[in-house]
Amino acid sequence: MKKGLLLGLIVVIAVIGFMMMQGQKAPEAPAPEPAAEAPAPEPAEEPAEEAAEEPVADAGPIRIGVYLPLTGQNAFGGQLELDGVRMAHEEKPEVLGRKVELFVVDNKSDKVESANAVKRLIEREKVVAVIGTYGSSLAMAGGEVAESAGIPMVGTSCTNPLVTQGKKYIFRVCFIDPLQGAGAATYAHKVIGAQKAALLTDVANDYAVGLAGFFERSFLKLGGEIVAKLNYNSGDQDFTAQLTEIISKEPDILFIPAYFAEGAIIMKQAQELGVEFQIMGGDAMDNPQIVEIGGDAVEGFVHTTFPYDPSMEDMNPVARRFTDNWMAKRSDDPNVNAALGYDSYMILIDAIERAGSADPEAITAALAATKDFEGVTGLTTINETHDAEKPIGIVQIKDGKKQYIATITPEL
Repeated sequence: MKKGLLLGLIVVIAVIGFMMMQGQKAPEAPAPEPAAEAPAPEPAEEPAEEAAEEPVADAGPIRIGVYLPLTGQNAFGGQLELDGVRMAHEEKPEVLGRKVELFVVDNKSDKVESANAVKRLIEREKVVAVIGTYGSSLAMAGGEVAESAGIPMVGTSCTNPLVTQGKKYIFRVCFIDPLQGAGAATYAHKVIGAQKAALLTDVANDYAVGLAGFFERSFLKLGGEIVAKLNYNSGDQDFTAQLTEIISKEPDILFIPAYFAEGAIIMKQAQELGVEFQIMGGDAMDNPQIVEIGGDAVEGFVHTTFPYDPSMEDMNPVARRFTDNWMAKRSDDPNVNAALGYDSYMILIDAIERAGSADPEAITAALAATKDFEGVTGLTTINETHDAEKPIGIVQIKDGKKQYIATITPEL
């Protein structure tokens, strides 16, 4: 018993002794704390990392979207404009010391697809600006999306006034239909000497309806008479009924604000019916395939265009370089749609350069301030409605080839 008590006492004394030894060391426990503070320099490293990241971001690519009709009814014109954009990009692939990346989406010649294309470019591809499109209806659909997102857009050949009307972020490098219609009417009345005109219009197309209306208004103001107004719908192939009615009214000129494929078919059927009066069209007829489709029926046909054609005698240096470079790389002649695609890209790059920034708001302000920019299609100034101010060209088909025959200042 005593032996057990003695053993228990020894154990208690040993435990107390151990605890006393631990208590002596307890004050030393804070000694490692300075080591725990070692991570303190980390906050100093974070700003260094952020500072290193900023130049990388600034040196990153500038993302530009392109939406054009590469399939569908307007594919040929859209492809030409894309070719022009890409040629310009090859010549000027950088701005502000940064690479420019193009993101191309097919709007499929469709209004809904156009809106979707622009939405994809802005939301998925994170572009800071958009180029496009061929076709006013398509541009209006896509433009609404860009306007809502605050992303600047440069239209190529979309001539309807509604494309830019009331818009802060939408611009274009082409003239607008009020000027084009007045230019066509001025040429018809003053140069050709037409007193009586007829109209054949695609009522399903915003471009055609608008241009027909502006031609009519200007022709009447000049003292002319509209003797017939006939309609058709996009995709129609038989125009003999309308042409027969027009022939009976004996006009001096027939104005067809059509796209080139339908326009060529109209002229073939007009020839078959023995039409002898002059036929005239708008800029959408400016396409190399018009002769392939229409054959000799398009001989003598005249149409408005933008002030560029490879047959021009007096070209500015930019137009000459564009023409020479195109012909050096391709077997086909350059087209005004390609020229507009080229100019759209170059004007946008010029705006980014003048802005000194790829910020969409800065680009928008610089685009609005564009004045006397020399491009393939002449000098371009963006006016208060964000439309390009430039003269109207006139082209005629002679011996199966386009010839640039005049530059017209419209009488408004």
